[in-house]
Amino acid sequence: MTAAHSPITALLSDLHEGKQGAETELMPLVYRRLRRIAARRFAGERPGHTLGPTDLVQETYLRLLKPGTGPWKNRNHFYAVASQAMRQILVDYARAHRAQKRDAKLAQRDWGRLFAQAPAPPGFLLDLDRALQRLARLSPRQSRVVELRFFAGLTIQETAEVLRLGVTVVKQDWALARSWLQRELRKTL
Repeated sequence: MTAAHSPITALLSDLHEGKQGAETELMPLVYRRLRRIAARRFAGERPGHTLGPTDLVQETYLRLLKPGTGPWKNRNHFYAVASQAMRQILVDYARAHRAQKRDAKLAQRDWGRLFAQAPAPPGFLLDLDRALQRLARLSPRQSRVVELRFFAGLTIQETAEVLRLGVTVVKQDWALARSWLQRELRKTL
């Protein structure tokens, strides 16, 4: 079943049109994937973190799953927008809790592992957000690829579908963007 013809896509359309009950039917279908995306963001976070994956999903839910939201092209488009919302929630949260000192081990981290979903050290998300904003000015498409791959956890194929690009183009953008971001993030040390 393609993303454009899934029950999720139909319910997203119903939600946009304000059909009663669409939100109630949709949430159980999208919750598990939203929870996986959120959990990936929290793997290895410091103990006692006051925001958790469930909180992140709930915040995202409040922002996105209400009548009149959208329109959503398909489920992948919805997950892409949800990942952007999660990113913004986490960045806002990180800004509010900026008082924490940076992890001294950051300089010794393998940057490749950070982009392979390794736990992010304190301050990393803010640095990444600033770097992504700079990248967006240089290459909006590469910035979107990073958002979809890193924050939403979409595959290369899913990212290509959302952005309506070829798989090869997405692979190249992903590699170039990661390399550029690694160089930029090293400057913040």
